[in-house]
Amino acid sequence: MAHTETHAGISAPKGQLFGFRSNSVAMIVAALRKWQRSVARRKALAGMTPDQLRDIGYPRDDIGHPRANRPVLEIKAGLMTKLMSMR
Repeated sequence: MAHTETHAGISAPKGQLFGFRSNSVAMIVAALRKWQRSVARRKALAGMTPDQLRDIGYPRDDIGHPRANRPVLEIKAGLMTKLMSMR
């Protein structure tokens, strides 16, 4: 279950129509939705096999599995310039 969040570049107006109460209700609703998403995500991950987890990019450290030792590609500064000049 993938979940993406987008953030608008324009902020909401500073004046509130219904005052503090509507803001706190909105915060509670947002917290409940976030909790529901995290529960659904954990349930979906719990039902997957190790091969399926590996296919989607897990194991990751935050779910309790050790990270596999993978080769690391180090790219030094100026590499793109060198490659373009060789072209």
